[in-house]
Amino acid sequence: MRRRLLVSYLILTLVILVVLEVPLAITYREREIQSLEAKLERDAFVVASYAEDTLEGTADADLGSLVTAYAERTGGRIVIVDASGEVRADPEPLREGARSFESRPEIQTALNQEVAVGTRESASLGTTLLYVAVPVSSGGQVHGAVRITYPTSEVDSRVGRYWALLVGIGVIALTGAAGAGILLARWVTRPVDTLRSAAEALGEGHLDARAPTDAGPPEIRALAQALNTTAGRLEDLVHAQEQFVADASHQLRTPLTALRLRLEMLDMRTTDDTDRADITAAEIEVARLARLVDGLMSLARADRAPATETTSRLDVHAALVTRAAIWEPVATERDVAIAVETTEATLRADPDRLDQVLDNYIANALEVAPAGSTVSLRASAVSITGVGRAIEVHVTDEGPGLTPEERRLAFERFWRAKPGAGDLGGSGLGLAIVRKLVRLDNGTCELREGPTGGIDAVAIYPS
Repeated sequence: MRRRLLVSYLILTLVILVVLEVPLAITYREREIQSLEAKLERDAFVVASYAEDTLEGTADADLGSLVTAYAERTGGRIVIVDASGEVRADPEPLREGARSFESRPEIQTALNQEVAVGTRESASLGTTLLYVAVPVSSGGQVHGAVRITYPTSEVDSRVGRYWALLVGIGVIALTGAAGAGILLARWVTRPVDTLRSAAEALGEGHLDARAPTDAGPPEIRALAQALNTTAGRLEDLVHAQEQFVADASHQLRTPLTALRLRLEMLDMRTTDDTDRADITAAEIEVARLARLVDGLMSLARADRAPATETTSRLDVHAALVTRAAIWEPVATERDVAIAVETTEATLRADPDRLDQVLDNYIANALEVAPAGSTVSLRASAVSITGVGRAIEVHVTDEGPGLTPEERRLAFERFWRAKPGAGDLGGSGLGLAIVRKLVRLDNGTCELREGPTGGIDAVAIYPS
């Protein structure tokens, strides 16, 4: 918006300058031409009055010296002809001997006792000439004509300098308009920028962001007030939803624990194999429901967690080794190895959130890893366009993998690749929690295809 306003100011200023300066330059040239024409016409009549007696035959003035002196003084060329058009004086004759200008239109006009004024191209001189031809007459009888020609290059030079002056003034005016336009555009768009910043903060999850309602025109203030009202209602709704999920999850844990204990007691007292199988199936469903409740509570805590700037650096290798040691017994029970690749990278992230991310990734990997396979943990430094240097944390399994569409949907809440549930997960909330936790540390996460067809779960953190 600021750029559009500035461009609009400059275009408007340029149009005004063109409308003012172009007619001014054209008028200046016309005025210069008219002034030169008047001067040449005055000089021509003066020369005509001086040459009248000579052309009439009553005197013998030196017309050649006159026209030569005029040419040296002014740069104009005077040609004096008699009544028959024969040249009587010419400071720059193109050839020797008698010459006749009777065929020249301006000479014919002057010999007809009329003043001829105009411009013509001179092939011999290669320039445009302004000419004035006046008759030399007395008592109604024409004795000859005087023609003065003057190159328009001098006028064009003055007009060119005038154009340069106008262009310089235009550049100064445009520069001033640009400076004023920048200040004016900032003043106009500052309330809009503030409003946009508040909207962007809301979009990033900062539900407490508000726009000032005491700046800008009434329309912007009304829009800011509407945005604040909407943000307040949205904050109330989200907090109510989060609180409901947290309260419901907390309240469900007690009856689920009691239900699991009752099922275990029934299992101990039951001797019938059919009843025992039913009780075992019920215990599995209760365990899955308990994991779902725990996931909802973790997700609610992640939603309520503030997105604070993390300045401390973590040793990625130490974190990977620690999580691998914690999950080693589970992996051994499933006949799966956990390998940690050595790395010296460090990243900026909250240590507790990083541990939760790794736990979710490792649990998912062990869930699908076949017996005899290896789950690899590693980190690598990468360079991302527009972000700069970053650290990628990888948890790679050798399981069946997912399709590209399934990998894209895997971070959605309650999404599962298959309806079954293992003993390590299956609630469909683990990756949703991972995405929330990684975003709190200004990172991103994604699932890639592993080198052996499994899943390469990646979390990307700023370095």
